[in-house]
Amino acid sequence: MRADARKNYDQLLAVASAVVTEEGADASLRDIARRAGVGLATLYRHFPTREALLETLLRTSFDELTTRADELETSNSPEDALVSWLRDCVACAHEYRGVVTLMMAAIEDAESALHTSCVTMRAAGTRLLARAQAAGTARTDIDGTDLFALVGALAWLNDQPSLAPRADHLFGIISSTILTNPASGDVREEGRSRSRD
Repeated sequence: MRADARKNYDQLLAVASAVVTEEGADASLRDIARRAGVGLATLYRHFPTREALLETLLRTSFDELTTRADELETSNSPEDALVSWLRDCVACAHEYRGVVTLMMAAIEDAESALHTSCVTMRAAGTRLLARAQAAGTARTDIDGTDLFALVGALAWLNDQPSLAPRADHLFGIISSTILTNPASGDVREEGRSRSRD
């Protein structure tokens, strides 16, 4: 990539990250291009679709979640690893308002630019869930698809202004429902913080 093209690409990504964080996944691509100081045609040369732009924004975060799952798998108890990863995953999905709908659609659409990233993220969570199930600390009647759906539901709650204040409380309830022994450190800490409210 030429130096000027790389500069435009980097500028578009930086601006897109800020705009999508502020306005959500449906933010105007025209506005992103304008704020980046380039024409709409330049944006489309680098990112032919909205999904391609969002996939680029999300790929780094999803890759970090996969790496995080590997770290948690070797350094935490199965239940703590699962709950910690779930919390990180919800925070990632919530970072860009409105992206949950795209994630849920992309997981079923192999042609989606977001498909591979979402499948990789779901596989990381599935691995942590299976480890907790094998240790007898997580319910065995849920699978990775259910866990991915719960990530979407919890991130959606955070996107709702009237429910956002209750999101941590609801996360604690759902986490303790997933676990057969809901005394993991993350859930215990959540309970302590709620009791101080």
